[in-house]
Amino acid sequence: MKILIVEDERDLLDSIDNYLSGIGMSCTKAINVEQALDCLVKEDFDCILLDIGLPDGSGFNVIEAMQQKEHKTGIVIISARNSLDDRLTGLNIGADDYVTKPFHMSELIARIKSVARRRSSQDRKAIVFHELKLIPDEMVMYVGEKMLTMTKKEHELMIYLISNPNRVLTREAIAEHLWGDHAEMADSFDFIYSHIKNLRKKIVDNGGKDYIKSVYGVGYKFAAE
Repeated sequence: MKILIVEDERDLLDSIDNYLSGIGMSCTKAINVEQALDCLVKEDFDCILLDIGLPDGSGFNVIEAMQQKEHKTGIVIISARNSLDDRLTGLNIGADDYVTKPFHMSELIARIKSVARRRSSQDRKAIVFHELKLIPDEMVMYVGEKMLTMTKKEHELMIYLISNPNRVLTREAIAEHLWGDHAEMADSFDFIYSHIKNLRKKIVDNGGKDYIKSVYGVGYKFAAE
């Protein structure tokens, strides 16, 4: 597994590198946003371990740059900040997981493996539902012949919905699917409503039917009727 470690604390950077290399992972190191973006242009990685507070900007800038192109890279934020807003911002703009310093290396390994499992489960053939065709490993969806682009969270949510037709999916289950161990951080499910609203608009505005049904007080159901 190829890992990009973006961290400006040299001791921690070397410690993570030594530990991951010792268990057979191939690591590349970067100490700021500029180096990280340069590494991402030159090669592909399975996972990025990304600090938020970097000397030349925020780690969020790296995530936003990645979201402008199709990528299959898992992103685990590693940060000294234990702010709920920072966590939700990172997860909402495309990170897969979040660990707070200080952490045990065993926890970091578990996070990396969990992200790898979730992302590999998305690497499947096209899923077709009436006029909709979702291509998981390309992070795109077609409504008839029209191609829609989606954010990573919209993509993950659409996979979950279209893979569970006619089932009522609770808000709690959707949050756990999208954010894993961090689902309990949110004191409301407004973020789910926002993603659902965006998906509905993209589908309907491009000529598709609204298959995402609200189940009052519970969650949502993806169904033709």
